[in-house]
Amino acid sequence: MKIGIYPGCSLTGSARDYNESVFALAEAFDIDFVQIPDWNCCGATAAHNLNKELSLALPARILALAEKHGLDEIVVPCAACYSRLVVTQHELKKNPELKNRVCEVLNMDYRGTSAILNVIEWIDKYIIPKLDGKISNPFSHKVACYYGCLLVRPDKVLRYDRAEDPQTMDIVMSKIGATTVEYPFKTECCGAGFSVSNTDIVSKLSGKIIEDAEHRGAEAIIVACPMCHSNLDMRRNDINKYWGRKFNIPVVFITQAIGLAVGLPASKVGLKRHFVEVNIS
Repeated sequence: MKIGIYPGCSLTGSARDYNESVFALAEAFDIDFVQIPDWNCCGATAAHNLNKELSLALPARILALAEKHGLDEIVVPCAACYSRLVVTQHELKKNPELKNRVCEVLNMDYRGTSAILNVIEWIDKYIIPKLDGKISNPFSHKVACYYGCLLVRPDKVLRYDRAEDPQTMDIVMSKIGATTVEYPFKTECCGAGFSVSNTDIVSKLSGKIIEDAEHRGAEAIIVACPMCHSNLDMRRNDINKYWGRKFNIPVVFITQAIGLAVGLPASKVGLKRHFVEVNIS
């Protein structure tokens, strides 16, 4: 089975662990990913703050390339990239004049025909139906599922799960043996791109997310966004310093958790790349 994939900048750089787990999981379930040839940055959080047409042209080029290469369905593991691609598809669909202008800028044909899946939608559609008999090492841990801002917002555009209390990740984790906690910080902001420009903001916001997970007895925080993982994991020393205490709870990508559950070694799903040591298996 072949499915298109757009890795985006994070998965080829700071989130190599996420990339490794996504591809390892696909291999374990006999899924062949076709990477969109000559892909470019989606613009992430910066472009739409500066130039409307640029913020649409960057994702539109990615989608146009997917169409050109016959990829009817593409998986976008990064939540920020997923948001930009889906929002662009929505914007250009409702505004044909803008779509024509973007196509002219790109000098490419764009029809908006490729279906865009975030990583949890991909798991739900292609992994979960094949789980029976595959789980050799149940993920028998208490976890807090953290969705962040961009997997579920803007609600009217993404139409994915419930904006304030999403459940899909919790359901997936329960299927591999985990117990999920009631977690009111599911969709609270981690500080996002302020990681570099205002680390104190990230330390404060991410610290609240971590503190509540530990308070509820979670042994791990489960994520599906490289920016969220970076802020909760890589910035842990800054968080500990800001809060005046040491938080030990690890942050695990959902693809890593499933990979462990189906018997993949920790090294193959990138667990050795984390800043906060992951002592669960």
